[in-house]
This record gives sequence, C-alpha cells and structure tokens, in this order.
Amino acid sequence: MTGARGSGGPAEAGRAAEAGDVAAGRAAAGGVEASRAAEPSRAAEPSRATEPSRAFGTAVARFPLPSPIDLPRTLAPLGHGRDDPTIRFARDGIWIARATAAGPATLRLAAEPGELVAEAWGPGAQLAVEAAPGLAGLLDDPLALVPQHPVIRDLARRFAALRLPRTGQLLAALIPAVTEQKVTATEAHAAYGALVRRLGRAAPGPVALLLPPDAADLTALPYFEFHPLGLERRRAELLRRIGREGPRIESWTALEPAEARARVQTIDGIGPWTAAEATRLAFGDPDAVSLGDAHIPDMVSWALAGEPRADDRRMLELLAPYAGQRARVVRLLEISGIKIPRYGPRFSPRRIAGI
Repeated sequence: MTGARGSGGPAEAGRAAEAGDVAAGRAAAGGVEASRAAEPSRAAEPSRATEPSRAFGTAVARFPLPSPIDLPRTLAPLGHGRDDPTIRFARDGIWIARATAAGPATLRLAAEPGELVAEAWGPGAQLAVEAAPGLAGLLDDPLALVPQHPVIRDLARRFAALRLPRTGQLLAALIPAVTEQKVTATEAHAAYGALVRRLGRAAPGPVALLLPPDAADLTALPYFEFHPLGLERRRAELLRRIGREGPRIESWTALEPAEARARVQTIDGIGPWTAAEATRLAFGDPDAVSLGDAHIPDMVSWALAGEPRADDRRMLELLAPYAGQRARVVRLLEISGIKIPRYGPRFSPRRIAGI
C-alpha cells in the first residue's frame, strides 16, 4: 500500500510485485534474461515488411531480437492491477487494447526465439503493429546505464533483458496516473478498472478487452458519476479537465520528454509525480523520477545507502550519478525484491464509492 504524497500516487513497486508474479507464472510469453542488451536501432527494423493477413483482417510483423527480452516484466507497467481490462498477460503472449488514429485495435506481442511477433486486429491493426517496437522496449537502450554501485551492477546483470516500454500515447498514460494520486494501490487499481468498465469500449479481436477511456467520454461524464467508481470530486474534475485538453495533450508527444513533462504540469492538479508517471510510459523516458512518492525514496536510500528512510532530496542525491537513467535505476530496484524496513501503521484503503 502507499501513503499520502504531495502530488503523486502509489509507488510502482506495487505493480512491480504483481509483475513478478505474472512473469513467473507466464514465462511462456517470452520473458528471459540475457547477458547483453538488445541494440535498439537494429531491433526496431522488421525482418520483413508488415504483412496484412487475410484471416480476420489482422496485421502481422516480426522484429528481430539481437538478444532475449523479458516481455512480461517490460510490459508490466502498462497494467494497473491484476484485473486491468485493457491488458492481458497470457501464455500465448501479452494482449493490449489500443486506440489509434485509424480506429481501435487489439495487439498481441510474443517473444519467440530471435524475434518479437506482433499481431493485431481491428481498424487500427496496422498502426498498432507499427507501435510494437516501442511498446516492447526495442527502442530502449539499457546499455546507457553505467552502474556505479554494486547493487545496481548486480541488478543490471540479473535483469539485462528488462526494457522500458514506450506507448507514444500521453493521454492514455495520464488517466491511470490521475486515478493513482494520493491513494493506496488497491484503491487506485479498483478505480481505474471501474472507470474503464464504465467508459471503455470493447476492443476488436479474439480476446475480451476494453479500450482505455477517450477524451470525449471523460469530459461528458458528470463529476458526480465518478464517485461510484471510487473517484472523489478532485480526481474526477481533473480527469474531466484532461479530457477537455486531450488533443493538446497528445500533441505534446512530439516534444522531448522533459519539455512534455513540464507542459503536463501546467494543467491544474498535475504535479511532478503524475507527470513523471505518465511521461515515463508515453516516452519510455529513462530519467522520469516520480517525486512525492510515499515509498520510492525509502527504497532507493535503503538499497543504495542502507538508510531505511529518506525524502525526495536524499533520493535525488543518491540517484545523481545516474542522471539521464534515474528511472531505469528505480525500475530495477522495484523488481529486485529488496524489502524496505517497515515502521508504524500502514495506510488502509478507503471505499470512496461507499462514502
């Protein structure tokens, strides 16, 4: 669980723990560790032209993997709770509901020996397949991290197949980040799932998934109708606000990550935590650190300095040697299994819908 934070939400450590369970139980989806990282520029090139399939109107592409990739752990941040209706981790791959400029799509990603297989259904199938290298982390460069601490050196070796995903969709990344503001992971995941089930449309394809809410639907829903979904008026109004700003927000994906992060924070109600959570997913930004989190500073200080408690200032001091790669360090620590000493009572989830 997570506690209150300045402008943020639950630490991704909760999602990382779930990701570990998913990865262990679904290794057949292609996640394995490698001794060296993939070369992003080469991995992003398909081994042959994207080919539309005659069956079911799907599009299929295969992308070379110079080294293995841990697909379940890489894509785990895209899931928000075990029951997130927009994504499914299965034995035959990871299925993702995705809106595109050409229409909705369902994308299946699977790591096979030497290649990433991307298959999509729906009007947006072609664009979804084209987004596959970013989503799967093939555009990421884990070799950019130069370990300065023995813990980080060990984690970089153990999880060499981990990548940072890039969705290319800022609004879709902002929605769950807003639901996660200042609540426990349990509350956040329940609220996001309820919101998607209320507003999300069925995605095309052979599995039952829902698309994330779109901007127009967020704006059209009165704030009081968010309450039964577990979202109080403050977060409800913020979701309606980003819905109204949807086109402008999506235009920021053309900017550099740091500039987009600054632009996002000009929206009333969005601070450094929410902006970092969203831009890390949308851009695959390896340096987007979530300031104001209840647990990340403690995790960093315990792992790197043996100090069980820290604030943002101390966390940034410890992460300073990794400027440009600080989010990657945090992600490695999240999946490491390192346990932070606990003191005092934990925060209990509330039931906003019942208030």
